Amino acid sequence: TFYEGSTELTENLLGLKGIAGFYIIDTKDGLVMIDSGSHLDIDSAYNEIKKWRPEEDVKAAIFTHHHVDHIFGTQRFDEEANKSNRKRPIVYSHELLPDHLDRYKKTLGWNTAINKRQFAINVPYFQWPNEYRYPDITYDDYLEIKVGDCTFELSHARGETDDHTWIFIPEREILAPGDLFIWAVPNGGNPQKVQRYISDWSEALNLMSEKNARLLIPGHGLPIYGKGRVKEALLTTAEFLKDIEDQTLELMNAGKSLNETYHSIKFSESLMLKPWLKPVYDDPKFLIRMIWRRYGGWWDGEYDRLMPDTREKEAAEWIKLSGGLARVLQRSKELLNEGDLKLAAHLIEVAFYSAKDNKEIHEIREIIYREISLVQDSSMARNIYNHASLASKENKRDLAEKTK
Repeated sequence: TFYEGSTELTENLLGLKGIAGFYIIDTKDGLVMIDSGSHLDIDSAYNEIKKWRPEEDVKAAIFTHHHVDHIFGTQRFDEEANKSNRKRPIVYSHELLPDHLDRYKKTLGWNTAINKRQFAINVPYFQWPNEYRYPDITYDDYLEIKVGDCTFELSHARGETDDHTWIFIPEREILAPGDLFIWAVPNGGNPQKVQRYISDWSEALNLMSEKNARLLIPGHGLPIYGKGRVKEALLTTAEFLKDIEDQTLELMNAGKSLNETYHSIKFSESLMLKPWLKPVYDDPKFLIRMIWRRYGGWWDGEYDRLMPDTREKEAAEWIKLSGGLARVLQRSKELLNEGDLKLAAHLIEVAFYSAKDNKEIHEIREIIYREISLVQDSSMARNIYNHASLASKENKRDLAEKTK
């Protein structure tokens, strides 16, 4: 959700909200940005900051991590400095951030495709960005930056990314966790993204709670005021993450397969009642798979999936054993009508791989995935399923695939 304009959240702290939240601190000797928004925020960041503090320069910006909703808003300040032959804002980040920007450049097609699915973007001109503002100064584990009357304590943590920085300003008692806190189930399970770190994330939140901040300014969502509220939000989120990893590792250590593990994990109902632990973006079950990948590799423990045959040959055999395509389609429709949507999806995918251009298959597939999308709490799952539905509307498996 975008919000027009900006808000002074407390004295000498400005907040803006594009895809992500980003913030500006007036240090009494120049401005410091904590994150800087997406490419859609370039103009609004400049205009709102100039309106707020027209005579002050942006001296620095701190990128909490490399995701593209956090790293573009210094552009006009850089351009302004270049034109007037002044120093650009100094950009700080963890030392791994440049490697991720390089990775983005290597995988422009992949990142275009996966974000089309994740956000159900069905527009031909959408492309992943290929130019980035690299940091000027990086650090390894901890760095202190002194600007004006503020000390910015930068601490490294692995969580949603391995290059994450969280920031504490002791003079103002302000904590900026970046995307380590987003007013939702932590985005630790994203099915199309690189490795994420659940236990490290939990440990970082516990460390943040020890700072006893009076104000938390999150990577997404509204600020939290009050030391007790801030501490509760951090500690309960840490507990939620630790519980999922502990359960997953217990089942892995018992030799269970990924499917058994996935269906055995129980999520704390009391924790998920917290308003900052709603599954509105990531699905908590996705975190199980991310933990599995970190500790157990890519094999899911199913022996027929270690070196599988093609989906097409497997589908043809199941169709033959089932008595023909018509029977499979009929059963898919029955399951759909009965509300057994997951099983209906399994069957319609078998049907698809046996006859990819069959219009009846796509008609049923469109409905099945549309219905599955409607019952998802998380936008991530909802959009991926909706993407499949939209694809079948065009007689395709996936709208993000490039055709020859």
